[in-house]
Amino acid sequence: MTLRRVIKLIVALAVCQIAGLVGSLFTTPALAGWYAALEKPGFTPPNWVFSPVWIGLFVLMAVAAFLVWNKGFSTKGVKTALAFFGIQLLLNVLWSILFFGCRSPFLALVEIVTLWLAIAVTILTFYRVSKPAAFMLVPYLLWVTFTATLSFAIFRLNT
Repeated sequence: MTLRRVIKLIVALAVCQIAGLVGSLFTTPALAGWYAALEKPGFTPPNWVFSPVWIGLFVLMAVAAFLVWNKGFSTKGVKTALAFFGIQLLLNVLWSILFFGCRSPFLALVEIVTLWLAIAVTILTFYRVSKPAAFMLVPYLLWVTFTATLSFAIFRLNT
């Protein structure tokens, strides 16, 4: 791998992990008090599960973005695919802000539907540029589907 590609991979990894870090700045302070006091469904994983899952998903997202970026901006669809990737990454962080920071399961539930759609569109746009990159985002979409289900259950149990 060339130095240029290594730098692109490092940048992609850093951007995705920074997004995760920003989300955790809103999540971590709310876990012991507010989140612990919420009623949760029986299928809620223990808190320790979320961090390694998200770290792994952010790594997959970064490698997927790298594969698309590596095709070059002159390749058809790359700019569009990376724009959608950026949008879904921002929406990902916004969910943590709304759910944990604002302590609003309702707003987070509304937002996660938009996030899910943005991920689906990102997968479609990635597929046109790099099929492996698109497939790398499928676990992320599945996890967000689970998170949306969990968010809905938490909203229902606490209203």
